[in-house]
Amino acid sequence: MSEQAVRRPTPDRSPFWRRRLARWEARAAQPVPLVVEGRLRRMAGLTLEAEGCQAAVGAQCDIVNPDGRRIPSEVVGFAEDRLFLMPIGDIEGVVPDARVIPTGRGSAAGVGKALLGRVIDARGHSLDGKGPLRVEARRPLAGRPLNPMQRRPIREPLDTGVRAINALLTVGRGQRLGLFAGSGVGKSVLLGMMTRYTNADVIVVGLIGERGREVVEFVQANLGEEGLARAVVVAAPADSPPLMRLHGAMLATSIAEYFRDQGLEVLLLMDSLTRFAQAQREIALAVGEPPATKGYPPSVFARLPRLVERAGNGGRDQGGITAFYTVLAEGDDQNDPVADAARAILDGHIVLTRELAEAGHFPAIDLEASISRAMNDITDADHLRAARRFRHLWSLYRKHRDLISVGAYQPGSDPQVDEAITLQPKLAAFLQQDMHTPVTLAESLDDLERLCGEGGQA
Repeated sequence: MSEQAVRRPTPDRSPFWRRRLARWEARAAQPVPLVVEGRLRRMAGLTLEAEGCQAAVGAQCDIVNPDGRRIPSEVVGFAEDRLFLMPIGDIEGVVPDARVIPTGRGSAAGVGKALLGRVIDARGHSLDGKGPLRVEARRPLAGRPLNPMQRRPIREPLDTGVRAINALLTVGRGQRLGLFAGSGVGKSVLLGMMTRYTNADVIVVGLIGERGREVVEFVQANLGEEGLARAVVVAAPADSPPLMRLHGAMLATSIAEYFRDQGLEVLLLMDSLTRFAQAQREIALAVGEPPATKGYPPSVFARLPRLVERAGNGGRDQGGITAFYTVLAEGDDQNDPVADAARAILDGHIVLTRELAEAGHFPAIDLEASISRAMNDITDADHLRAARRFRHLWSLYRKHRDLISVGAYQPGSDPQVDEAITLQPKLAAFLQQDMHTPVTLAESLDDLERLCGEGGQA
């Protein structure tokens, strides 16, 4: 046999093969993680119990049916050797002893400027049929806490386009306010006004636990094409699983945080904070947490501040998130546990009343029950003096309204009451506004000065 016949082929030493060989060697040196599967043992309501596997709270697991269909779920608790799971999607067709496979992933939020103008669900999937979403980064859904000493103080007023709010309940950039109302008193319409007319770079809307038809109505009627161009809408309607309603509120907040970190001023509208609390109540009761206050477990009141505190001003090089959270007062009870807890953690509240709404008064703001806690820090002395005079005259008239309506009040008995009666039509007209006509902050202050500024403090 010749020397040429026994010569072995020389391996290819090109850069391409060297790089590929290096990748293979690196992959071979990495340990292969072992995934321990579990089995689905029990289902009660929306709570799934699995045994034989371990995963951290907040981690995701796949429930695999015999037909191969995977149902994503999230760990919400554990007891002894069992995990409590909540489904992320539809659980129809789940069978006993289905495989439960921990994925090792936690819940994350896809963020990016490509989200502007889009309507997405709580999982970050498109709902508007405009094609796939291109996200720039992924963030923890629970967010990262800010150092309270690094937050910028609230010092600049925000123009909402609503005269009563601009003049008498002035909102500052970075403030968090609650919009307290019963059903059918105009809170969604008021939110739509602020969405269209508020001076903000980006608007993030979270429609959490509301009727599904309201999503289309809000996008088409309230936002419109011009408003949607600078907005992101996250929708988790009432028929979504409770975990998705939680994730929807957290995703909307994560998106707002992303734009705040880009140095932009963000308006976050959450409708509603009550549905978020109810979703947490459903999950907590399902895993065995005892009810405490009117059926609400303690974890509900721990979740609320964790969500709300993520809004507000950022650091020196960041923007801010001005947030409005609607709070549904069930049965018009302002002492509802969620409403009471929200008042304690927010920077003010605007109360809408059924009495004014039924009288055709829009926006139906109860001025006496509403307050902006940042107003004193962002307004000048003349503005404060005029606003206090307006409140005083409005309160005087309402206090004596019954006597006035039955003719029991005698003109001249009290000069201040006489003045309140004289100015009442102008005061009522000042508080009302057409929903399609914005009033700027400067115009609101001019109107207030003409009405109450000249007479001095009452």
